[in-house]
Formats: sequence, structure tokens, C-alpha cells
Amino acid sequence: MAINYNLSKVYALSDNDPEFVMQIISLFVTEVPQDLKQIEQGIKDKDHKQAYAYAHKIKPTLDLLGMTMAYEEILQVEAWTRAEGKRKEIEATFESIQDQVDKAIKEIKKDFEI
Repeated sequence: MAINYNLSKVYALSDNDPEFVMQIISLFVTEVPQDLKQIEQGIKDKDHKQAYAYAHKIKPTLDLLGMTMAYEEILQVEAWTRAEGKRKEIEATFESIQDQVDKAIKEIKKDFEI
């Protein structure tokens, strides 16, 4: 099975503090799905400002969790919002991010028994 996340940056940042690591993980599992819903709504409603705000918010978390592809794709979402692009231009990219986040969350829940 492909590894969908990597905690090396989190461990480095936290000085291997397990409590801090758990905080970051919990934040990811609870907040990022909510934020993705807001981005999805923004894309649907052609509300580029909303989509940008939430894409910008989750960007550091994707980076921190070593989700390189999802991170690259969230940058594309940001660029799309700035260009005020059409919905169909970004839907596949957004679905890809959602898919990666879902997989990472499943993996994290299994790995950390949360």
C-alpha cells in the first residue's frame, strides 16, 4: 500500500514530542476534511475568495504531513482561484486532493488508533 503521508517534518519540528505530533495529526483528521468541504463549496459556487481562503489554510498542513502531490495540487487550486478559473478546470485536481486526504486520514487512524 502506498504511504500517503510522512511525519518526518512533524517530528523534526516538534523535537520528537509525541504530544505535539498527536496534536498535528488530530488537527489534520478533524479540520482538513471540513476545510475541503469549504473549498468544494467555493468551487461549486464560483466563490474564488472562499476557495482560496481554505486552500491557503490547509496548504501548510499538507506540506507538514509530507503530502507532496496534494501540496502541489493545492498550489494549483490557489492559482486557479487567483485566475478566477472555470469550475471544470479545477474539479479533477480537487478530487485528487480529496482522495489523497481521505487515504491519509484512513492510514493515520489505523496507524495511531484514533
